[in-house]
Amino acid sequence: DVCPHPVLNVSSRLRSLSRLQRIQGHMMSSHVEPEVLLEKVGRAGVITMNRPKVLNALNLSMIRQISPQLKKWENDTETDIIIIKGVGGKAFCAGGDIRAVTEAGKLGDSLAQDFFREEYILNNAIGTLFLALVLLHLQGVGLSVHGRFRVATEKTLFAMPETAIGLFPDVGGGHFLPRLRGKLGLFLALTGFRLKGRDVQRAGVATHFVESKKIPDLERELVELKSSSAENVSRVLDSYQNQVRILRPVPTLTIQTYKPKQGILQNLKADGSEFSKKQAEILSKMSPTSLKITYKQLQAGASLSLQDVLVMEYRLSQACMRGRDFYEGVRAVLVDRDQNPKWNPSTLEEVSDQSVDQCFSSLGEKDLTF
Repeated sequence: DVCPHPVLNVSSRLRSLSRLQRIQGHMMSSHVEPEVLLEKVGRAGVITMNRPKVLNALNLSMIRQISPQLKKWENDTETDIIIIKGVGGKAFCAGGDIRAVTEAGKLGDSLAQDFFREEYILNNAIGTLFLALVLLHLQGVGLSVHGRFRVATEKTLFAMPETAIGLFPDVGGGHFLPRLRGKLGLFLALTGFRLKGRDVQRAGVATHFVESKKIPDLERELVELKSSSAENVSRVLDSYQNQVRILRPVPTLTIQTYKPKQGILQNLKADGSEFSKKQAEILSKMSPTSLKITYKQLQAGASLSLQDVLVMEYRLSQACMRGRDFYEGVRAVLVDRDQNPKWNPSTLEEVSDQSVDQCFSSLGEKDLTF
């Protein structure tokens, strides 16, 4: 057959093929190197995130390897401890592979449901694991923040910048963020503020702080423990944390919040300090819909179990997949990188409480179940 517009036809097919390949990459590895390494070292199960070129971003293929392995080790009488780490030195795990999920959502592919559903089930498995679980070089939130022992180093960078891409701090963010001291969690959730190094532990996101050069020794000592009880693991981690020199005290940041939601911006502007002005400027660039969803998410999550929070967040994820801001945010921040998203609605005042409430509505038989 002869196509009347062969160049246009080929170009269109190539674009579709590119999208399809990105989605299929979630289902199967196209790498020679495995994306996640699963090994047994003595009585320790070791999971290594192995996608350094993309900061060890988590995809569906990796989730489907990690989840059954966690169950297997949990039921294995010869496994006492699980250690999760990342290769490459830059990131433990940069979170979910958002660009692939975005392409799936545009095409109506089931990955937009499957990824969130299976990732949240994995988050819950980590949060309810009775084995001692140690996460080294803490970074990716869903894989790390629900674990019993979370180790940060001076290289650790923690942030949940989802409101900048029309999303919300998911993977159980609605559970752990409201439980940080004061209103720090709400501040981190709305602004995407970055915590670095020791501040990650001071904030309560990590349980321990260890110098990165001592991580190999720490891992070796954990693996060689004859009894990996929570008490013994805690003792080892404490001993490494106690080796850290404290160079200077860090000032405490007090975050206040106000009602109604728009009042946060108004009060920041009225405060007049450089810090307040900067945060007001940051909030003004975020998706107004995401800000309101996130505010309500953390309010509700403060009194819910992790499982109930994940059910709520799955509903929110699917609302974002149905909406506009998520695709526009990913375009502006991750694809075109013009940092100039056109939000719809464009102001907080235009986002109705009814539209926010609808995002929290039950999905019926499509709700997340454990």
